[in-house]
Amino acid sequence: MVGGMIAGLLLLAATPAMAETPAELISSFRLKHGEVRVLRDSTLDRIAMDQARAMAAKDDLSHDALGPFNRRVAPAGAGRAAENIAYGYDNFEKTLGQWIDSSGHRKNLLLHNASRVGIASAKNASGKRTYWAMVIAGDYEPKGKGKGKGKKDGEPLVAVKREAAPAKKPKSSECHIKLLSLCI
Repeated sequence: MVGGMIAGLLLLAATPAMAETPAELISSFRLKHGEVRVLRDSTLDRIAMDQARAMAAKDDLSHDALGPFNRRVAPAGAGRAAENIAYGYDNFEKTLGQWIDSSGHRKNLLLHNASRVGIASAKNASGKRTYWAMVIAGDYEPKGKGKGKGKKDGEPLVAVKREAAPAKKPKSSECHIKLLSLCI
């Protein structure tokens, strides 16, 4: 009996822990940086899935694949929201690592007081490229806590954070290397 219990404990110890879900991975990162945990949200999941599928269908990494972010995220009823997109990795852990290492994407992951998140991925037609979309959202900032004022007194400010707008295209004579639509 003791031998069976020891064998069972050894088997349990050797069994890898269940992998964390994307929301748990994001929450772990947020908690380490003083922010609150986020939970999966079905509306944000749908918004992220629509975005990932649109990018995969067009085989184009673009925040505007389905139109402006503020219009796409409106059904979520969020006061503040941010979006991260990526392509290339087949698993979320590597994609999250890429976002954490990018200052703009990192800021979105750490959206103050965000409480909900939606995450999705889709493959392009060839099945060789995976597109990811993450939408993170929170409620309106309490009055007096935000960094600005609404259009009218008492009206909350809706701030949408996302990747910075691309810089103006340089003249073709200034473009020495073109990488991911960037001219260097």
